[in-house]
Amino acid sequence: MPAPKSPPQRPWLTLTILCVGFFMALLDGSIVNIAVPSLITDFHASYDEVLWIIDAYMLVFSTLLITTGKLGDIFGYRRLFLIGVSVFTMASILCGISGSPEQLLAARALQGTGAAILFPQVISSILVTFPPPMRGRAFGVFGAIAGFAPIIGPIIGGFVLAHLTWRCIFLINVPIGATTLMLARVFIPDAHPRRVHKLDLTGVALVTTGLSCLVFALIEGQRYNWGSICGPINITSLITTGVLLILLFVIWQRVQRGEPLMPWELFTSERNFPSGNWIGFVFQFGMIGISLVLVLYLQLARGYSPLQTGLFLLPNAVLTAAGSAFAGRLSDRIGGRRVLMAGLTALALGLIVLALTTRADSSAWHLLPGLLIIGLASGATFAPLQQVTMEHVDTRLAGAASGVANTTRQIGGVIGTAAIGVLLSSRLNAALHHEATRQAKDLPPNLRTQFIKTTTAASHQVSPPTPPSDLPPAEASLLTDIGHKTFAAAYATAMQATLLTSAAILATAALFCLTLKAPTKTNSQGDRPTPDPDDGTPEAAESR
Repeated sequence: MPAPKSPPQRPWLTLTILCVGFFMALLDGSIVNIAVPSLITDFHASYDEVLWIIDAYMLVFSTLLITTGKLGDIFGYRRLFLIGVSVFTMASILCGISGSPEQLLAARALQGTGAAILFPQVISSILVTFPPPMRGRAFGVFGAIAGFAPIIGPIIGGFVLAHLTWRCIFLINVPIGATTLMLARVFIPDAHPRRVHKLDLTGVALVTTGLSCLVFALIEGQRYNWGSICGPINITSLITTGVLLILLFVIWQRVQRGEPLMPWELFTSERNFPSGNWIGFVFQFGMIGISLVLVLYLQLARGYSPLQTGLFLLPNAVLTAAGSAFAGRLSDRIGGRRVLMAGLTALALGLIVLALTTRADSSAWHLLPGLLIIGLASGATFAPLQQVTMEHVDTRLAGAASGVANTTRQIGGVIGTAAIGVLLSSRLNAALHHEATRQAKDLPPNLRTQFIKTTTAASHQVSPPTPPSDLPPAEASLLTDIGHKTFAAAYATAMQATLLTSAAILATAALFCLTLKAPTKTNSQGDRPTPDPDDGTPEAAESR
């Protein structure tokens, strides 16, 4: 009796469903930012409380990726994806009906958990669903979503807030999540691993605690002025504890006799996985903070509204999405290594152009050439970076590899955000003092000292100075006008230094692409890779 036929594979339909859930999770990482004023007003919450509502999502998301990636290897990628979407959707309902900052904070943490569960399963599913010759295109779609969602988030949020309440920002996830669940159950194949896996609980405890300490310290460091948090606990001690626990985790993965959470063979036998992870770390380190720097410039220095800012950045997001799709196809043809190196080089060039066109009085149109280059270059980076990192990973290790790769980039992004924040703040402080001293010459003598004092203090809040309330209206108006000019000039100077630093970091990442090994060639089915004759390995020599 013949065996029953398995249902036909629909890889692109599978990817579409996966990307809907992936897009929903990424969108909620940025869409909440624009609702900060509404949350402060409705909850009578402090700015710090609202920031925690935003940061809780990223904190939980970043620390769970290694564990949830491995869980996909154990229980199956479709099952974990369904669980992740279910948790995320339920958390969205709780966010929408929250009656206090504490309730919303807890619901946001649960949202981050759902996102962390579903996210690695998308990359793992691409690896097991698509043959090697098609993975570049698949990762191109993934990269398009990754570049488009964070930028479109504030635009959608601004539109929702203009017509509805902040609660609808979360509740719109409910029908999307429910539809994704129904489609995933019907059309996504159950890509269950062929061998039994075990969960390394000691490794889970070490890596989760270590990453929690490190990520919390880096996210919250600037708010606590990199000093004390509570009693003997300070930012330095948390960073030290986090680094030590992560080192212990790495040692434990190396020496334990069971099945490690982070298989060591990923770094010893997989061709490009170690180099791809390092490039991803440096890329995120150099690129993640640029969006915030640019948004602050447009809103605080140039006076654009949040919605205007989002709309101006929309072409950049569209170019990133289109570039990712094209770069994915190109990577299938010529290899991801060359496309990735070109993309990172172009990103560095775009940041240099953006720095050269940034002035105190620059309009959004002056920044357009640099932003167009950055948009196209970003598209040429996301897809090939995923491809070169994951293309040679054994499918039985797909979940673990996905978790490690995404965690590495998240940590790079968190460290980069903290570093960019410190650099921007320090440069702004120095530039404000210089500009205030220069501009004060145009003020009456009795206002000069006070103006310099209030303007320099503005650097700690990254906002234009506010004149004292006891001044006469004419003098207050004069100080406000000159204060805005001073802040715009100082911020432009600080932004230029930040952009050029990021450009240097991305240029370094481009040079690291030289450490990637040449791609292997595959047959028409993509399941029997053969060595590339240009690769200087013994296997390649035999094939010539």
